[in-house]
Amino acid sequence: MTTTKVWKIHDEAGTGTGIRETADKAIAEAAGLLVQGETVAFPTETVYGLGADATDSAAVEGIYRAKGRPSDNPLIVHIADRSQMDAFAEGTPAEPLRRLMDIFWPGPLTVIVPVRAGAVSPLVTAGLSTVGVRIPDHPVALALLRSAGCPVAAPSANSSGRPSPTTAEHVADDLGGRIGGIVDGGPTGVGVESTVVEWASGAIYILRPGGVTAEQLREALPDVPVREPARTEEPAGTPRAPGMKYAHYAPKGSMRVVLGDDPKAVAEWMRRDLDAAKSRGERTGVLTYDERRGLHHADAVVSSGRLAEPETIARGLYAALRQFDREGATYILAEGCPDTGIGRAVMNRLLKAAGQEVIRV
Repeated sequence: MTTTKVWKIHDEAGTGTGIRETADKAIAEAAGLLVQGETVAFPTETVYGLGADATDSAAVEGIYRAKGRPSDNPLIVHIADRSQMDAFAEGTPAEPLRRLMDIFWPGPLTVIVPVRAGAVSPLVTAGLSTVGVRIPDHPVALALLRSAGCPVAAPSANSSGRPSPTTAEHVADDLGGRIGGIVDGGPTGVGVESTVVEWASGAIYILRPGGVTAEQLREALPDVPVREPARTEEPAGTPRAPGMKYAHYAPKGSMRVVLGDDPKAVAEWMRRDLDAAKSRGERTGVLTYDERRGLHHADAVVSSGRLAEPETIARGLYAALRQFDREGATYILAEGCPDTGIGRAVMNRLLKAAGQEVIRV
């Protein structure tokens, strides 16, 4: 069991929007742990990441060990400045990728580029000839990366398969005692992971939907095709990016996603199904939205946000999924949301959490 050091450095409102001068020492201590080969969790604008020196295989192994993460699931490398890519990326990224980096970095966009042989641990790339890279848009993350001075491999800071953490408390719940430190920068803003894109065959391919929407990518590259995968597409072999192959984001109880055009008809079907579940001894849960909360009855009715403001759903999704664990829910029905904009990323996470089990009403 490791003693996990915690540094709380966000403002009293917990917004994580700035770093007080008194945080400098904490950032330096956390960066020192990274340099020494330890694992440190830190906030980004998307979710909390679990970081280690991407050039140090023993340190990167600590990420996989703490999370219980499959070894064929590659990691994203986080940097503070684009010039750092020269040390581990092979050649110059394709022109469309450079345009996306100009527009969306710092921000929730990961680009897949060829990796320079031996420049990062092979555990980072899971044996692929490419690596995912991004610059996070969070002052705590950027300060930590600059202080550490090394590229930092960082998947989400949760036990593998669990909902990603959007607060330091979520990290501690999953990984406390198994990692070197947690930098508490307050709750994250976007709430779902970065969008992962790759340039291939004259097009931008979205490997994982996330904080940058397909619509934003098309607006940024009006002359370039932007391809989206089928919702249920699962890669064979080593995935090209995190979040593509394995079950993710799941609460402890079983979960199904319910889709339908009529909210009342959906709620009525869910009521009957939940009544049947309750009669067989399940503790029931409903994941819904503020506007529809009054339509549902279950042991735990949890809203992830407002349909009128889809960004609130993304921001609240993982905390809502974790709420079912606190409520002891064993059987959960989740209402789907519109599969456009940031809703595409939300639906991707819901379907992963439900093991692709979908009911259409």
